[in-house]
Amino acid sequence: MEYKKDNIQAESVKKKWIKRIWGALPALSLVFLLLVVVFLYVWIKAESKALKAEKLANLKQNRPAVNVVVLDLVPMPIQDRISLPGIIEPWVKLEILAEVHGKVIKKALEDGTAVKKGDIIATVDFRDYENSLKSAKASYDVALADFKRVEKLYKEQLSTRSEFDNALAQVENYKAVMDNATLNHNRCKIRAPLSGVVNRIFIEEGQYLNIADPVAEILQTNRVKVKVGIPESDVDAVRSLTDFDVTIDALDGKIFKGKKHFLSSTADSTARLYNLDLILENKNNQILPDMFARVEIVKKEVPEGVSVPLYAVISRDKGHIVYVINDDRAHSRKVELGLLEGWRVEIKHGLKAGEKVIVVGHRSVNDGEKVNVVRSVKDPKEILK
Repeated sequence: MEYKKDNIQAESVKKKWIKRIWGALPALSLVFLLLVVVFLYVWIKAESKALKAEKLANLKQNRPAVNVVVLDLVPMPIQDRISLPGIIEPWVKLEILAEVHGKVIKKALEDGTAVKKGDIIATVDFRDYENSLKSAKASYDVALADFKRVEKLYKEQLSTRSEFDNALAQVENYKAVMDNATLNHNRCKIRAPLSGVVNRIFIEEGQYLNIADPVAEILQTNRVKVKVGIPESDVDAVRSLTDFDVTIDALDGKIFKGKKHFLSSTADSTARLYNLDLILENKNNQILPDMFARVEIVKKEVPEGVSVPLYAVISRDKGHIVYVINDDRAHSRKVELGLLEGWRVEIKHGLKAGEKVIVVGHRSVNDGEKVNVVRSVKDPKEILK
């Protein structure tokens, strides 16, 4: 009985294992299929890569050499510069106002007339002021004569100190009145306070003027100012500079040398720019106020820098490469970029003077491919000729 019972238990265990194996068979089959798929994918990818490499190698062998233009790397200066807009202003802009009231009897100058300091611009009717001056002078003469008599008597002790002081005060009072009358009489002739150009005349003959009415505007333009707004990020670079190149397009792009005159310590509240004033000499007066100018500011300079045209640099894998020529074949070279000036870019690392860089045809070649150099230049500007 015990033997039969053991057989029954063994048969039961066997059936359970068989049931488990059959239950796990679908999962095992799926794992097997996945392994087969992965193996086939890896094998196909490897074969595809091999075929592609073989095809590329055959293409390189059968493909004719690509025609290219190369640049012989020669060290030359490269600058980090910015060009900012500016406006021309006269060195001095002065509005002349009337200092006396009266009718204009003569207008001596017209708009655009060159004047020297002291030249008469206009004359105001001076007859009333002339009469006032004569009256003041007469009163002064009488007071002066009285004072001399009192002074003589005082010295002889025939006059009191009080009478002497009163006589002296009368002289000084009438002297002041006469001086004011003389001053007003002279002001009837309105004169230029400085040399320059009469930009505008605001009066006409016969016009009545009140005190502080505008008479004329004079500009001093033998030297001019250039007003430039400097961004906050460039203030530190500008602070150490003294000389600037100023280009005026209205004068056929002529370049003038400017000197720093003043850099403001605070920014403009509207544009958030720091005002920079430059001085330009303008002895022949060819530069006119309100002309637009472009100011070149050199922030940094590398005197002996290696540079290539920006279009010769290819961006690849989050980096930059160029193609150099070695043994008539193109070889890619990783480079580190530096200063940018126009369409030239500095190569800080990766190239050295004397090497040949492909600047035309570089996007049609592959690493190690044979090339045919049809032209070699030393200056990037020659490429465009």
